[in-house]
Amino acid sequence: MIDELKNRLQAEVERLNHEINFVLPKEIERARAHGDLRENSEYKAALERQQFVTSRLSHLRLRLSKLSSVQESDIPRDRVGFGSRVTVQDVDTKQRETYALTLGEFIEGDDDGHETPVSMASPLGKALLGAKVGQSVTTALPMGQRRLKVVELETVHDLAGKRP
Repeated sequence: MIDELKNRLQAEVERLNHEINFVLPKEIERARAHGDLRENSEYKAALERQQFVTSRLSHLRLRLSKLSSVQESDIPRDRVGFGSRVTVQDVDTKQRETYALTLGEFIEGDDDGHETPVSMASPLGKALLGAKVGQSVTTALPMGQRRLKVVELETVHDLAGKRP
């Protein structure tokens, strides 16, 4: 799973590098050819895109460097962590929900719609991190506190054995 995320991040870095080194300079040059730069919306749009791409590249490189220091062996096998699929039961309503903890950039649901992706940086993700089966966690919501009990857990190690 970690290698898959590294590959996805690296692919986006390569795409953005191509854009910033080849595509945007051509767009900026084409916009400059139109004349007065103070009132040239194409020029301003290209410069804004260049700033965004530069910022995104910086963010992705930082994320890649942090991800490179993470080893699957460092992820706990008995607690909720990166890549875990966790089923929780609301203490008050007894309703069950399944969440998949992931990085914020790559939140995607599963094909059958049985789990909801949750960023580890979200309030729910932070509350679940480190929890064990049987443990209750509390997360703050705009409408009040929500208490959840962890009833099932599949860590990244368990899920790696299930992949084709």
